[in-house]
Amino acid sequence: MPTGKVKWFDAERGFGFIGSDEGDEVFLHASALPAGVTAPKPGTRVDFGVADGRRGPQALSVKVLDPLPSVVKAHRKPVDDMAVNIEDLIKVLDNVGNGLRRGRYPEKASASKIAALLRAVADDLEA
Repeated sequence: MPTGKVKWFDAERGFGFIGSDEGDEVFLHASALPAGVTAPKPGTRVDFGVADGRRGPQALSVKVLDPLPSVVKAHRKPVDDMAVNIEDLIKVLDNVGNGLRRGRYPEKASASKIAALLRAVADDLEA
């Protein structure tokens, strides 16, 4: 079976390409990925079968050889710190909710800070 590295993969569109060790580009469809793998990162080494597709070589039954370690996961915040952040976020959102019940949106500057806080916490959780 040929081997190579994932060049890129778009999870939303469900496809990408593998750069084989022989130098060929091979189309990679999401249906060829193993169970539990939804979006391989660029540079991930894979083993795969090849079939002739409508537009060239296409990967079949892909096997991930050595997944790249997530840099983000290596630098995740400790669980206790995240719990405190979530509790603080709940308090902030409670205040926003109370203001909305009284018919008032937060001031623009405050709303921007709250939105940035939500994005930061979401990024920390998603890591």
